Amino acid sequence: MKKLLATFVLSLFSVMSFAQIEGKWKTIDDETKQAKSIVEIYKKSDGKYYGKVSQLLIKPANANCTGCKDDRKNKPILGMEIIRGLEKDGEEFTDGTITDPKTGKTYKCTITRSGDKLNVRGYMGVSILGRTQVWQKVN
Repeated sequence: MKKLLATFVLSLFSVMSFAQIEGKWKTIDDETKQAKSIVEIYKKSDGKYYGKVSQLLIKPANANCTGCKDDRKNKPILGMEIIRGLEKDGEEFTDGTITDPKTGKTYKCTITRSGDKLNVRGYMGVSILGRTQVWQKVN
């Protein structure tokens, strides 16, 4: 009985961790299919999820976000918080924003996890008008 209970609890934890997005993820450019950077996603004390660029795999044309319009304007891309304010809603993480440091544009963001991949969707207005990148888990 104890073994059965332990197995159940462990399987419950593996299902729960399956939906987690915390950790390091390799960003893949949806146009060039090249790995661009490593983004580390973490949960802050406000209970929301944030992500910052922890490593650049391709040297950007500009090391700073010249197109950013907010507190990130002209700040270095390395270390920049590009995901802000995501909230867990069942299997997805929504109601946050993602900023493209190349253009400085900020989009609404939804993230879902599928195995060791994240489907990161950025969009303006409605979700169907946007694009999705698939990020890969870094161990």
